[in-house]
Amino acid sequence: MLTTRKITAAHRSDTHLRRLYESAFPAEEQIPWADLMRLVAEMPLDFTAYYRDQGEVLVGFTIVYPRPVFNWFWYFAVLPELRGQGLGQQILKLVIDTYRHSSVILDMEDPGQAGCSNPEQRQRRHDFYQRNGFRDTHLSRTYGDVAMTIMVKGLGRFTMHDWDTVVGELKRHWWPTELETSEQ
Repeated sequence: MLTTRKITAAHRSDTHLRRLYESAFPAEEQIPWADLMRLVAEMPLDFTAYYRDQGEVLVGFTIVYPRPVFNWFWYFAVLPELRGQGLGQQILKLVIDTYRHSSVILDMEDPGQAGCSNPEQRQRRHDFYQRNGFRDTHLSRTYGDVAMTIMVKGLGRFTMHDWDTVVGELKRHWWPTELETSEQ
């Protein structure tokens, strides 16, 4: 059974969480750790760490930006040595249950991006989310050289205008000037 712990800016020196965060996502997809911890303090982010063995062993974490209509599933990571054991599935079910009264959106590396270095990993992630009720919106954005596809779980239609609104909220708090976005 997994236990959870709410992560706050006071956890900025947690080396286990930081190491997992920095190793689980390509650098171009990361908000720098110091900036992320500032955002955790400034924004209503739900940063949750998941543990097993009575809270002794870190399994992974999620970061969700709760919103009135669409909750933005920012980050989801499981320790590499614990993947393939159903723990990611358990965590995702907990997140889905937490936000069951509204839709959840996420953006992930587009499995169809030509020339990417990790097409199999991207496809596995895409399939994982689809098995868990997410659907591909067929909307995408490119950040730098990385094409991201947008997926949603829940009722209703999700549009590029909706995405731009959500990203605009983040931009009020953080956005690197060198990060170019483009619609695909």
